[in-house]
Amino acid sequence: MTKSESKRSGVSAGKCASAASAAEQVNNGSFDVGFPEPSPAAKAKVLKQTSKESLYRRNAECEVYDDGTNTFFWRAHTLTVLFILTCALVYVTLLEETPQDTAYNAKRGIVASILVFLCFGVTQAKDGPFTRPHPAYWRFWLCVSVVYELFLIFILFQTVHDGRQFMKYIDPKLGVALPERDYGGNCLIYDPGNATDPFHNLWDKMDGFVPAHFLGWYIKTLMIRDWWMCMIISVMFEFLEYSLEHQLPNFSECWWDHWIMDVLVCNGLGIYCGMKTLAWLSMKPYQWQGLWNIPTYKGKIKRIAFQFTPYSWAKFEWRPASDLRRWLAVLGIIFMFLLAELNTFYLKFVLWMPPEHYLVLLRLVFFVNVGGVAMREIYDFMDDPKFHKKLGQQAWLASAITVTEFLIVVKYDPHTLMLPIPFSVMQCWFLGIFLILIWTLWRFFIRDITLRYKETRRRKQETPVDWDRQLGNGSPGAAGAAGAAAAVGVAGAAAAAGAAAAAGAASGRSKLNGSSDTLRQRKS
Repeated sequence: MTKSESKRSGVSAGKCASAASAAEQVNNGSFDVGFPEPSPAAKAKVLKQTSKESLYRRNAECEVYDDGTNTFFWRAHTLTVLFILTCALVYVTLLEETPQDTAYNAKRGIVASILVFLCFGVTQAKDGPFTRPHPAYWRFWLCVSVVYELFLIFILFQTVHDGRQFMKYIDPKLGVALPERDYGGNCLIYDPGNATDPFHNLWDKMDGFVPAHFLGWYIKTLMIRDWWMCMIISVMFEFLEYSLEHQLPNFSECWWDHWIMDVLVCNGLGIYCGMKTLAWLSMKPYQWQGLWNIPTYKGKIKRIAFQFTPYSWAKFEWRPASDLRRWLAVLGIIFMFLLAELNTFYLKFVLWMPPEHYLVLLRLVFFVNVGGVAMREIYDFMDDPKFHKKLGQQAWLASAITVTEFLIVVKYDPHTLMLPIPFSVMQCWFLGIFLILIWTLWRFFIRDITLRYKETRRRKQETPVDWDRQLGNGSPGAAGAAGAAAAVGVAGAAAAAGAAAAAGAASGRSKLNGSSDTLRQRKS
């Protein structure tokens, strides 16, 4: 059910102020009834823990202002969708004649089953972290993720021949082996031997993948929201292409195609534009007002355009070197990103799909829509595990889809994957993995042990001097200290005697129950 915008505003505002929520409860005294009010020491402890755990979230989260307008666009339409779906099924059952084509009926039945599932999911599925342009949009892609994962599982359980021939039911042109295009060969940027067009090698590389690279990395930057992680993934994928060009000829490219066209021009420009967009989104004021509450037409058009921007914004602070858990999480994210990139090339290779086929494009559009939600859920789960106790549903499905795609590649063409890797390439990868392992051990184990040892030594050196032990050693300092202590003791005794004498004079000597000699002894 779609929640009202006012409720979503309260939830989002709570997220933006989650860093100070516990502190406000302590200050305002808003504890549950039936529990004793905590002591001032307990309040101070809660405030200290809250400030330590959520200080960075105060700077990362935004502030959202919403007037709470709830229009027809935001209301639930479960009964409307159910009525339309029932009318469609009644029409097919009573008014439409069923064809006698078995294959056609099977296809239509599968499509109808998927549509019914999508209608149920769009109206009844759980909302994710995104609400713009509409929560139903993200619920739709969640259901598409379930359908795609089920399709991959079905393909995985088929034989290699049956799986490739099954693709003909989707498109009769599929199911035919296709040659891979080699982007290498003549790598001269300027070919003096070709008088007609010396730059023909450069123009040959200018195909539809150039804008696709730029747009893809622009969107990936909006997903990851970190310049360093994007650059690492971009450079790592080029190393993977170098390493795997003996398996797929498609990975064989010229050096300037790898590092100039891909890393610097397409990927670098996409990352730069993405970071500029992130800066604008982080500075943009998030003040929402109902469309009918805006008096001018210009304001209404602007409000409609902003409907396709985020409802609120949170800056991602990955901080991989802060602790071991975050470091392993960032490594896992980079690994899954690279695996999903490789699956794009290997899947079309093992399933015999040309690069320009619409199924390849649909898969990319699918990951564009589910990737942003998955990254936000992964970040929330990693950043605040006390509140987000389990991995989000879209992140879970995206991970399962990536792994299933790789398993299909392993089953359908193990010979290509088992081709021997060149020894020099293996040396480079082993060296890189070894360096990462050594840095991990030093940063999170050896360095911490060293810092604890130094801290222990520093505390021991700052410990106060043990007076009794120094007195036993008989040092001049100890003797002086002992003399000072004795003087203090004598002065204290004299003061006590004077106080007792004053008390005796005031109350009478008869109360001491003794003679004058006894009194003198007591005074002395």
